[in-house]
Amino acid sequence: MRVGFVSSAGIDRGRSDDAEAATRLGAELCVWDDPDVDWTGFDRVVVRSVWDYTADVNRFLAWCERVGPERLRNRPDLIRFNADKRYLRALGAPTVPTHFAGPGEALPALAGEVVIKPNVSAGARDTGRFGPAEHDAARALIAEIQASGRCALIQPYLPLIAERGERAIVYLGGAVSHVLTKRLVLDTPGIAPLGSGAHAPAAAMLADDLVRAGAASESELALAAAVHAEISTRFGAPLYARIDLVPGLDGEPRLLELEVIEPCLYLQLAPGASARFADAIRAS
Repeated sequence: MRVGFVSSAGIDRGRSDDAEAATRLGAELCVWDDPDVDWTGFDRVVVRSVWDYTADVNRFLAWCERVGPERLRNRPDLIRFNADKRYLRALGAPTVPTHFAGPGEALPALAGEVVIKPNVSAGARDTGRFGPAEHDAARALIAEIQASGRCALIQPYLPLIAERGERAIVYLGGAVSHVLTKRLVLDTPGIAPLGSGAHAPAAAMLADDLVRAGAASESELALAAAVHAEISTRFGAPLYARIDLVPGLDGEPRLLELEVIEPCLYLQLAPGASARFADAIRAS
């Protein structure tokens, strides 16, 4: 079985988290927009560290369609769905309350502390947290997002995240593989500062202590299962999915994001996860 792990230009070895699984599979590292790659020569093409796809999302989605559902994992229709964060309003699961403001659309009245992000983004780029005294800065970020042709998402800041963190439940091959706890990324007001380099994520996401192995409550596992079941019914079971949950104002879990394009799966934090990932790819 010939497997390609798909990355971005300038990433010599892809995501180090994938190294053990790649070795088990004998996977080749490829760049998604390399015109010299013959994708028909692969049995499976696995999207991994495509960190630059948001810069030209339509070209990336067109590439997904060309590779096709027989080879590409996750499949093109699921990737297309997940590439625009407006998928949140298409899911039946309880999500973080969100107002969507596209180009030319009126803004809601901002109240309290808010989080602003674009509908097409990764790595907390163009994302910020703003208290009541910073609402002018929040509106400026919204205007910048709208001017770029994207939709701005306006969400309430949920203070329990600082206390409990995010919970990420990782599915591999249709089953829960492991659970992660991520500390607060937007830990200070304002737009999240970025790390160095092209297409770098927010600097806070590069911290060594950002994520650790965790455990999920019954309600968190139930919500993740409902999200996974819903997308599986609609698109077929994904090869991998990271379902990110946060505590709402009432303490109950809410879906923050569904990650099925290029999430870090933190396989090294879960014994056996790399082997499970490799097995899931073979079975996909």
